[in-house]
Amino acid sequence: MAKIIVTPPAFGDLERIFTVYADDPERAPAHLETIREAIMLLARHPQSGRLVDAELRELVISRGKDGFLALYRYVRRPEHVRILRIRHQRESGYPEL
Repeated sequence: MAKIIVTPPAFGDLERIFTVYADDPERAPAHLETIREAIMLLARHPQSGRLVDAELRELVISRGKDGFLALYRYVRRPEHVRILRIRHQRESGYPEL
């Protein structure tokens, strides 16, 4: 099973997502839980995200009309998944890595 590592920029993305939805006390935590559950699935299925380039993958995280994308790198030895960035599917691209 792969170890999951969430980078500081990805933590910042989660904080930003929470802030965007903070006006709805049920929606913000629900979005974060959906994202967390999807990322944890990568521990068992690290190659389930679509290839972005030779080293990066992107996980599509659906939550109704508010889907998210997680950019990550899977490393085989030692086996781990490094979550690099997380964004709303309607956002354009990822901030600088």
